[in-house]
Amino acid sequence: MWNNPKEWSSPDRSTDFEGANVPATAPSRSSAPAASATINNTQVPKHEQLRLIILKLAKEELEPGARLPSERTLMDSYGVSRITVRAAIGRLVNEGHLVRVPAKGTFVADSPVQSTLHLASFTQEMEAMGHVPSTVVLVAEAAPAPDDTAEALSLAPGAEAFHLKRLRLADGRPVSVDDAWYNPQHAPGLLDIDLTGSVYKALAAQFGHQIDRARQSVKSEGAPADVGALLGTGTGAPVLAFDRVSYSGHLAIEHSRSWYRSDRYSLNMEVRL
Repeated sequence: MWNNPKEWSSPDRSTDFEGANVPATAPSRSSAPAASATINNTQVPKHEQLRLIILKLAKEELEPGARLPSERTLMDSYGVSRITVRAAIGRLVNEGHLVRVPAKGTFVADSPVQSTLHLASFTQEMEAMGHVPSTVVLVAEAAPAPDDTAEALSLAPGAEAFHLKRLRLADGRPVSVDDAWYNPQHAPGLLDIDLTGSVYKALAAQFGHQIDRARQSVKSEGAPADVGALLGTGTGAPVLAFDRVSYSGHLAIEHSRSWYRSDRYSLNMEVRL
C-alpha cells in the first residue's frame, strides 16, 4: 500500500500557445490553399463558397492543430475581401471546425470524442469507440476524505479513504483529469494494484464489486489552475465537470470528480416522450 502520495507534474507536452485546441505536435500535409479551388460569381454567397473551400482544406489537407493560412493569403488566393474571409472563418469557428487564438492565428480543431450517457469506465468507453486509452497516475494515497466524500461513501467524518488522481488520455492526447476517492472497506488492496487501467474492472475482478449504477451530475465550468495545466487548456478554459457516486448494489464504492476538455469530449443523448 502506498502511504505517501505519488505526485506527478504536468506531462511533457508543449504547444506554441496556451488554451488552444491543438495537440503537442501538429504536422500538416499542406499549409497552402488548394490551387484548383475558385470563388465564382454565382447565387452562392462568396463567404459560403470560401467556407466550403476552407472546410475541405481543414478536413483533407491539414492535420488537427495545424495553422490555417493567414487572412492575407486567403484574400490573395481567392480574390476576396477581408470581410469575406472573416465571415467564412467565423462560421467555421462557431461550427467547431476551427479555433482562433489571439495573436497566434487560426488552427484546425480536434474532432471530439463522442460519448453517450451510460455507465462505463474511461478505459471501457475509449476502447469501445476505437480509441487507445492511457493513464498517468498523479496521486495514489490513503488520506482523510473530504467531508462531502465521507458522506457520499458512508464514512465517518475525517475517516481515511483511498485517493486516486489520474490524467486520462485518448490516442496520446489529454482528455480528462479524474479525482476519485474509494471506500477502503470495499477495496482494501486497491493501492497495491496497477492503477493505469480500468479501476472498475479491477473492482469487479479483484474485490467482487461490479459497479452497476451511479448518481452523476454534469456542468460546464472554468478549468481550475491544476486541471488547466494538465489538460493543456489553461486556467479558466471551459471544461465539462462531472460529479459521480458509483455503487455496487447498495454499497457506495467511489466518489469522483472529473474534468473533460470540452473540445475533445462531448455528450450525446436520446430524449423520448
